[in-house]
Amino acid sequence: MGDVLLKLDDALLMDYRRAADSSGRTLEDELREALTAHRPTARLSKQELLALSDRLLNMTPASAAAIDSTDLIREDRDSR
Repeated sequence: MGDVLLKLDDALLMDYRRAADSSGRTLEDELREALTAHRPTARLSKQELLALSDRLLNMTPASAAAIDSTDLIREDRDSR
């Protein structure tokens, strides 16, 4: 197993310490669980990625295809 040294915001670290205490785990175990639960999608298999894509597509309303996002993107970009 590899080691990682991270500098975390004090408030974030306290949140994880409290979560570890309330679940009866060590801080290291709490952080390991959080990182394991939020693995990058690059670790998904091809079948899992396709299933995720299908689920997202099914959540998109059919009317979304009629929306030209160019104006929305331009408006967002110009607002910065």
